[in-house]
Amino acid sequence: MTSKHPFWLSGRPAEGDSSYDVVSPWDGRSVGTVSVPTDAQVEEAVAAAYAVRDEFAETPAHVRAAALSHVSKRLAERTEEIAQLISAENGKPIKWARGEVGRAVSVFRFAAEEARRFNSGEAQRLDTDLAGQGRLALIRRFPKGVVLGITPFNFPLNQCAHKVAPAIAAGAPIILKPAPNTPLSALVLGEVLAETDLPAGSWSILTVANDRMPALVQDDRLPLISFTGSERVGYAIMDSVPRKHCTLELGGNGAAVVLSDYSSDDDLDWAATRIATFSNYQGGQSCISVQRVIADAAVYDRLLPRIVSAVEAQVTGDPSDAATDVGPLVSEGAAERVGSWVDEAVAAGAELLTGGAREGASYAPTVLTSVPSDTTLACEEIFGPVLTVTKVNSEAEAFAAVNDSKYGLHAGVFTRNIQAAFRAHRALEVGGVIVGDVPSYRADQMPYGGAKQSGVGREGLKSAMEDYTYERVLVLTDLDL
Repeated sequence: MTSKHPFWLSGRPAEGDSSYDVVSPWDGRSVGTVSVPTDAQVEEAVAAAYAVRDEFAETPAHVRAAALSHVSKRLAERTEEIAQLISAENGKPIKWARGEVGRAVSVFRFAAEEARRFNSGEAQRLDTDLAGQGRLALIRRFPKGVVLGITPFNFPLNQCAHKVAPAIAAGAPIILKPAPNTPLSALVLGEVLAETDLPAGSWSILTVANDRMPALVQDDRLPLISFTGSERVGYAIMDSVPRKHCTLELGGNGAAVVLSDYSSDDDLDWAATRIATFSNYQGGQSCISVQRVIADAAVYDRLLPRIVSAVEAQVTGDPSDAATDVGPLVSEGAAERVGSWVDEAVAAGAELLTGGAREGASYAPTVLTSVPSDTTLACEEIFGPVLTVTKVNSEAEAFAAVNDSKYGLHAGVFTRNIQAAFRAHRALEVGGVIVGDVPSYRADQMPYGGAKQSGVGREGLKSAMEDYTYERVLVLTDLDL
């Protein structure tokens, strides 16, 4: 895994004047060397994408769909190889890495399907008024231009898929900038894309450092920015280019609500298992991992020990071991930050029930109660394997607790009451309400995004394609309707 990887310049492999090593967060070994493009090569990629935008927009749907289907098939064929690469560069346990590849396979398959049916056009009669008699409107969508896709480290393949696949499906060229510490999965995606017949210039994958990102963000030839990452960086991007279209998928502090009717032993066992699993999967490094549990007093005392037991049953250790549930965080610095937030909460009066220990880049799965509302842990996204549990006395109090956050990505509501489910859908200020499960559930084809400080716009294939395009109306006149 220590070979040198080229970046992808207008659909072809290329090397720059410098390179760097990608290091495993688990054991510090080098898992690959990545070539870095020069400023001139970045300019070449942007210029090529801008030049090909009209040609790519006119590419027949079947050509784009065939390319997307090919990528889906080839990713499936290379699942184990890519999963091992994700696990090595990211520290993600291999079982979750395999799942990530499977999701990317689905994303490209869904994109191929959407490419065939998207933009079929909507006819609208205009003779509803006298002035519109004999006229018909045809409404179709056209790409806004070249997409700049910026992806984070936590899903190094699937987040790339969610930028690249809808762009290709919509006929929009894309410049992809993967996270510098996990670029290898994106570069393998480039190998697969290079096997297709997509026009030269329609895609590039540039392994540039984060400090070179502002120049790309400011480039007028890239009118659309799709960013997944931190709230701070995302809104800084939007503020710096207020006239560009920005899709931002940012942070969250996902809440799982357990209502009083969810009270059988089987119900509580299911809720505790799901909460424990998805507060710790990916080391908690997911925007929709469970960070907060809000439990009704009627079930709290029976639920809490189940959660602690299920969290303590999580297997930690070597991410290459198929038995491992929780691997390291992306870096030792990330684990140190998580530890400092937990320590702050405990010093302020929180009760630590399990976990709270760090070893290198690994942090033990952790559960706390009685966390003061003004602590960093209560207010911000922990992005680590840490869970807080809070008791409330009513459904209304539970929903208010969910909304008492600057974030609003997903919420999970454990209930068997369909009316409570609809009340949750109305009341909760989030992008998605998951009933009977944790907020971490996401189907890659459904709209995905947040409210409040959790972002702007939506991912999910059709939703992203709509974000990447705009409506253009054609009015036909003198028709005998």
